[in-house]
Amino acid sequence: MSRWPSVKRWFVLTLAVLLAHLALLRAMPTALDLTQPANMPTLMFSTRALSEPDALEPLAPSPVVTAKPKTATRPTAKAEASATQSAAVTPATPDTTLADTDRNAAGTESAPIAAAAAPSASAMPAADSHEMAQVDSPSAVPPSQPPDASPQASHQELPLAFSAQKLSASVRLNYLVKTNKFPFPLSGELLWRKQGAEYSARLRYSALGLTRMQTSQGRITATGLAPERFADKYRSEVAAHFNYVQGKVIFSANTPDAELLPGAQDRLSVLVQLGALVASAPERYGPGATLSLQTVGPRSAEVWLFTVTQSEMLDLPGGSVQGLKLERNPREPYDQKVEVWLSPQLGYLPARVRITEANGDSIDQQWESTSSADGPD
Repeated sequence: MSRWPSVKRWFVLTLAVLLAHLALLRAMPTALDLTQPANMPTLMFSTRALSEPDALEPLAPSPVVTAKPKTATRPTAKAEASATQSAAVTPATPDTTLADTDRNAAGTESAPIAAAAAPSASAMPAADSHEMAQVDSPSAVPPSQPPDASPQASHQELPLAFSAQKLSASVRLNYLVKTNKFPFPLSGELLWRKQGAEYSARLRYSALGLTRMQTSQGRITATGLAPERFADKYRSEVAAHFNYVQGKVIFSANTPDAELLPGAQDRLSVLVQLGALVASAPERYGPGATLSLQTVGPRSAEVWLFTVTQSEMLDLPGGSVQGLKLERNPREPYDQKVEVWLSPQLGYLPARVRITEANGDSIDQQWESTSSADGPD
């Protein structure tokens, strides 16, 4: 019986202690309770500790450049002014454009920094600055512009003057032909026919039944003879055709076509054309005067330059006649030298023609007699 009061007292005491602890726990603040007032010092310190990671989030881009690009590329005010002036005068070079593209892609520089980084005129090499000065200067001459002064020719080249009335009438001129290849002379003949606005010419050499012949046919225009066909025949014939519509010379020998220049002649008509030009204005052809004519052969065309040398008396098989000498000197290693004596007594047709080859071979035809062009061919 005596033990029950003791147990009862122990139980009551224990219960009272538990109730007292429970009351104390309910009265204490806890950090996990989010409903606590914000003005408690301890709670404020704990809240800052928990929200500190928010400060590590990326910040908005700042318009002010900071960090290392600022100290590495920041120019002075003088450099900025120089760079701005240079950009207004000259376009950006490919290297500058590429550098700016790389900087913009990296996002490390703003537009003012990129503009200041453009090369200025003072930073360019001396050679480049000199070239810019030449282009920008109003007085500079582009490299492609030819110089104003050109070397003057050593001779006086005259423009052509032609009068159809000064052409010789139809005639047949006979020649004695000498050549160093044969010990005996050959016979030659120039047959010239003028029929209204058309002409024909034939130059023939013959010996021992063999014949070499050149022919020219064409029109008579306000500027002179206009050949249409030239042929050279020995065993076979080769010819050159003058196509005035297409502006070219076509050769039957299958050689390349040649450009047809104004006033072009063939190797036979050129002898008559020279005489007509001199007869049209004889006072203009003193020593040193020149005539430039495109001369077409059976396979090619080239410009022949004839120079007046002198007027002299010729002692020929047909008699003594006056002759105005013109020379065509070789311009290439294998060119012929051509010497022509035009005689006013023969209607300014050739009284003598001498052709010298590059190897020294020559043929010399000298006037012997004159006959009618109406005789047998």
